[in-house]
Order: sequence, then C-alpha cells, then structure tokens
Amino acid sequence: MQMATAQEKNDKQYSQVWVADNGDGTYKNPILYADYSDPDAIRVGDDYYMTASSFNCIPGLPILHSKDLVNWKLIGYALSVQKPLNVYNKVQHGNGVWAPCIRYHNNEFHIYYPDPDFGIYMVKAKKAEGPWSEPVMVKEGKGLIDPTPLWDENGKTYLAYAFAGSRAGIKSALAVCTMNTEGSHANNDDIMILDGHPDEPTVEGPKFHKRNGYYYLFAPSGGVATGWQIVMRSKNVFGPYEKRKVMDQGKSSINGPHQGAWVQTQTREDWFIHFQDQFAYGRVVHLQPMKWENDWPVIGTDEDKNGIGEPVMTYKKPNVGKKSFPIETPPESDEFNTPKLGLQWQWHANPQIVWGLPTAMGYYSLNCIPVPKDATSLYDVPNLLLQKLPANTFTATTKITFNSRFDGEYTGLVIMGLDYSFLCLKQVDGKLFLSQKTAKKVDRKGTETEGKAVQITNKTIYLQAKVKPGGICDFFYSEDGKNFTPIGESFTAREGKWIGAKIGFVALREGIINDAGNVAIDWFRITK
Repeated sequence: MQMATAQEKNDKQYSQVWVADNGDGTYKNPILYADYSDPDAIRVGDDYYMTASSFNCIPGLPILHSKDLVNWKLIGYALSVQKPLNVYNKVQHGNGVWAPCIRYHNNEFHIYYPDPDFGIYMVKAKKAEGPWSEPVMVKEGKGLIDPTPLWDENGKTYLAYAFAGSRAGIKSALAVCTMNTEGSHANNDDIMILDGHPDEPTVEGPKFHKRNGYYYLFAPSGGVATGWQIVMRSKNVFGPYEKRKVMDQGKSSINGPHQGAWVQTQTREDWFIHFQDQFAYGRVVHLQPMKWENDWPVIGTDEDKNGIGEPVMTYKKPNVGKKSFPIETPPESDEFNTPKLGLQWQWHANPQIVWGLPTAMGYYSLNCIPVPKDATSLYDVPNLLLQKLPANTFTATTKITFNSRFDGEYTGLVIMGLDYSFLCLKQVDGKLFLSQKTAKKVDRKGTETEGKAVQITNKTIYLQAKVKPGGICDFFYSEDGKNFTPIGESFTAREGKWIGAKIGFVALREGIINDAGNVAIDWFRITK
C-alpha cells in the first residue's frame, strides 16, 4: 500500500527541469523541451491531442493530451510494435515511423504515418488512449512520406504526401491522390501539385485543410534545421495552387521554425505547433500564435508587416474558454513501484520479453542479454531502455543493484546518440569494476574507448549524469547515495539518426549461455 501511495504522489509531480506554463497566464517556448519531432495535433471538443514521429523507437507514435495547448501529458502510443517484425526486431536507425498526421473523422481517431521503405500506413482508435488498430497499408511505395488526409464536405476523400529522396530518387515535390471513403485505400490517380525545385528546396511534411472554400496545404521547406513554413491554397483540390511563405526565423533565435499543426481553439483562436531542431536535444516543440489575413495565415508575430511571421519565445496562453488548467508535463523520473513500465521508456527495436520485466517489488528487472554477433558498438544493440532528454540542463540519478552472475556481464547508465558515453559496471574475475566507456561516430563503425576503472565493493550503486547547455555531460557515482565522485571525462552528447540523444540503461553480456545476470533498477530521477 505504501508503494502505491508513493507512485500516486509521483504521478502528480511535474518536471523539475522544464515547465512551459509560466503560471501567470503566459507560456514560454518550447512547450515540450524534448524530441517530439514532426508534431501534429488536433482538437476534439475541449481536448487536444498530439502525435509525433518515432522512427525506430518502440513503442512508437506517442499520443499526448492537453487541455490548453501548453500543458501536455503523455497518455500512450499508437504502435506497440513495428511491422514487418522481421525488419524491426533489429535496430533500424532512422527508419520506421516518419512524420505522421492525426485526424478525427466519423467519431474515430486516425493516424496516417509513412514508413519510407514500405509506404503509407493508417491506424485508428475510438479513444486516443487506445486500443489502436493494426496498421493498414493505405498506399504502397518506397519513398512515399508525410501523408495527410482530407475528408471533403462533398464526400470525397484525398491524400497528400511527399517524397524521400533517399528512397524515391526524387524529392522536393508534393502530390495528391483520391482515397476510398473510409480513407483506408489510396487510388493511383496521383497529381503533382508542387515542384519545389525552383524555390522550395526539400519541401515535405504537408498538412491538408479546408477553409472558406479554399484547399490549404501547410508545408515546411528549406530543410530541417534551417527551413521555413509555406502555405499553399487553391479552390481546386488538384490545383493550381498559389503559395506564400508564412513564417521564418527572421530576427528570432529559433532556427528552422516549420512543420507542424494548425489548431483552432473553442474560442476560434488560431495557433500553430511546430518543431525546432536543437540537435542533441532533438526536435523540440514550440507553440505560435496565428492569424488569418485575406485568407492567408500569418504564423508568429509580424512586426515588420511583410506577411511573414517570426516565432515568439513567450506569449499569452491560448484562450480555451477556461482560465487555467493544472501544470502537466511528460513523465521523466520513475520509481518503478508499479508492475508496468513507465510511458517515457522506449527501446531501439521491437521489445522482446527476455530483455526485461517490470515487477511489483519496487524495481524494474533488466537482463544482461548477449551482445549481437555483428555489433561493433551499442549502436547495433536493440535492448537499450531509453527516454528523451527532458531539457537543456538537468541531472539524472539512478539507484541500481547489479545481480551479475558471470564474468563479462555489464550494465550502466548511458547517454546515447551517434556519439555515446556510459558508466559501465562490469564483472571481471568475480569482481565489479566501474569505468566510463565512450564511442564516437558509431554510425560509421566507431568503437569504444575505456577510461580508468575503479573497483566497486557493493553491488548496489548510484550512477549520475549531469547535463549542461550544449549537451555537455559529466558522470558521477556513489556507493552510499550521498557522496558522489566524478569519473571519466566530460562528454558532448550528439543526436541519433533523425532523433535526439537519449538517456537510460544498458545491460549486456559477452557470450551466450542458458542464464544471465540482471540489474534491478530501483529508481531513476531527473532533477535540476
């Protein structure tokens, strides 16, 4: 009973390191200082829902809920596993779920998402919390990405999408085709509606809307880290379309403000949710005011009156018909006191039962699984238990008990990306040793280097990582939970393949036998 009470208390806590709600009727950007890239959002009644791309991280397609567009709670995922299983049971960096689109039609939630190697899928659910349906292939094709449906008032249904140059061999173009009434099958009557090569490089990520008799496509252009937002409009769904730039960085400090969702509140205010690429921290999420002028949107503030908005860093909160709602943030810390893994945790491939199990005993049991035969670094390891970085400055501390049973087993706290570093607790000759292991450019087969090892006398240990602006990480350990000793060298975190750096746990072993040690993760806490 005490455990449940502690967990209930923990559930009500919000982030100690980043809260967008200023508590005075204003908010600050980013509204989510975490890697919810390619966000899309909708309003259903008095509720707002958001999803984002998840690439090879599983569970995938996160579902977030808000009452005011500022305070967001992670409520579940639309994909528990990624198919085809024979592909995604292995690590597939940068593949998988690219930019999705969430819509509510016919009393059901629909998410259209692309897998650039297979085509465009759709899942649906009666409730955003799930259960979600099995993915249906709507349009097969290598390199088809960023789908967005439109159910027109006349009963017709359309699908717009873009192309991934890495698979399709073409890019910087947008197309539209028709679909069946249910939106479960796209027809082969595709029309190109924009060739971006003259002045819209890497145009992609369209979002379909209809307003005042115009068909609109909101789309990012100019590249992930440096681009801008355009909007296209036409009285005919197949065009021709006019286009206009509606938001760019301007004089602001927000690089590449684009790709996201137009949302209208109950009071008919217009808002735009978009990402900003912060590299090691991932694509963090911003909220911008939006207004319509002559049936064109202007996103952000347009102080120089040129029709192109610039992003804001702080602004009054949206008017949703009620003064305020309680502060909510996605989960970060985890006491592991209930027999269910927290929603913040993801794996690098489809999870297997043998990787680890929650318990009702106040800890999560992570097993020392054999290193894959062809692995040259942790980049090739699927059973990494990881979560997103929660802010640009934070401290992560964990208490673990390493129940090693054989030499060559190891566990630790890792900051994972294209470069990574982790505190490695390993059994050698029946004794435990702690060291920092670091690898760089692991996507190009970079291998680990190891710092000086120290012997550890107690199998229960506290590991800590402190992260400063710029992704600079320093590691510490303690055997009593009070006095922490620095270990290793400063490490600068890097993004992963289309995702931000992540933090979490590793448990592995050298060689294969019929048993394995495990690490009991007592708790993981994010503090200032």
